[in-house]
Amino acid sequence: MMLGLEQKLSLYGFNNLTKTLSFNIYDVCYAKTEREQKEYIAYIDEQYNSERLTKILCDVTEMIGARILNISKQDYEPQGASVNVLIAEKALDEDSIDPSCNQGKIGGDVPEMIHAHLDKSHVTVHTFPEYHPDNAISTFRVDIDVSTCGTISPLNALNYLISSFDSDIITIDYRVRGFTRDVLG
Repeated sequence: MMLGLEQKLSLYGFNNLTKTLSFNIYDVCYAKTEREQKEYIAYIDEQYNSERLTKILCDVTEMIGARILNISKQDYEPQGASVNVLIAEKALDEDSIDPSCNQGKIGGDVPEMIHAHLDKSHVTVHTFPEYHPDNAISTFRVDIDVSTCGTISPLNALNYLISSFDSDIITIDYRVRGFTRDVLG
């Protein structure tokens, strides 16, 4: 059955398409001395710590119209950080949220490792500040993934993400996976 461009398919009440916006952001610095290399890494590590990255991901979540279920974040030694935000397409009743979900509030003893079961959607960021001891090149890489299901789209945060990081190179990948059904199946 061929449909004209002006006709829309009636969908069967669900949409399991996953839309993923992936960024790789690179910054390159020429630092001749060991002191300059360490200062660059310290600056990057301070600018892109887990607190700031969490704020960026929370802003992204709001921009795409999602709700935060859980936040897991970690700063690494000697440098780097990771943040994972579990999101839902719409607000959930308090009774339907597993009480073990921290909703970004980490209190008491922090476990050595955190494992999260993802709902429909998530936003993640990982940083990789590095320098090579034998040459003058220092680099900073950020990997960001914004994955959504349902009607929310990660593309709504595209400009904000680009402007949130000082960078020399940005690569962007947008993938849509899955399928949907029309009312005839």
